[in-house]
Amino acid sequence: MKRFIRIVIVVWLGVGAVALYHQDRIARLLAVNSLFDADRITHNFSNMDAAFLHEEVSRGDGPVSELPKGAPLRLTPEQQDWVEQADVTAIVVLQNGKLRHESYYRDTTAEDRRISWSVAKSFISVLMGIALDEGAIDSIDDPVTKYAPSLMDSAYAGASIEDVLLMSSGVTFDEDYLDPSSDINKMGRVLALGRSMDAFTADLTETFQPAGSAWQYVSIDTHVLGMVLRGATGKSIPVLLSDPTRA
Repeated sequence: MKRFIRIVIVVWLGVGAVALYHQDRIARLLAVNSLFDADRITHNFSNMDAAFLHEEVSRGDGPVSELPKGAPLRLTPEQQDWVEQADVTAIVVLQNGKLRHESYYRDTTAEDRRISWSVAKSFISVLMGIALDEGAIDSIDDPVTKYAPSLMDSAYAGASIEDVLLMSSGVTFDEDYLDPSSDINKMGRVLALGRSMDAFTADLTETFQPAGSAWQYVSIDTHVLGMVLRGATGKSIPVLLSDPTRA
């Protein structure tokens, strides 16, 4: 019995040492797995740097100006009901470049950082346009594998840049955020553990339709565009976003 107890103690000490060594990765993994929990979702969406490895993007040293304020706009009772029913955290209304309404809910403030989610996709599209204008990319008709050859044996092998820009890649990708085994949640765990997103993307091999035939929202398409941009320019996405001299 004493020997058994010693073995158990040694094992637990080993487990504790491993957990301590990987505590940051474990914390990120736990955060990802509870990302959409009802009692944590508001906090999580304002503190995504705790769930994912990240890199700060410089905004540059240009001037910053306050938004001019327009005539105050009040929410109607029906809109207030919608705020409660939809668990809205913030509403900002701009009209003709002027701020007409700003309100925050669920214990959030104007200082909270909010995840942009798919708004970031628009920035990738802009970078793609710049790369085309500067000649780093020859044409959006080019296959993505021309600039991201690691995708040659993946589901993206037959897709053009335009197909991916329009989210008509035809790649099978499960977007169910509430299913732990979905592709989008697998992707979250890859990010949380600091594994290779390129390798994860290259391992996608199934398609549900030919590329270019129909639109369907596929989040991983945006990463493929990032791979294309990196391959074409030799620069990372944060550098491309913050460096005005990209050529």
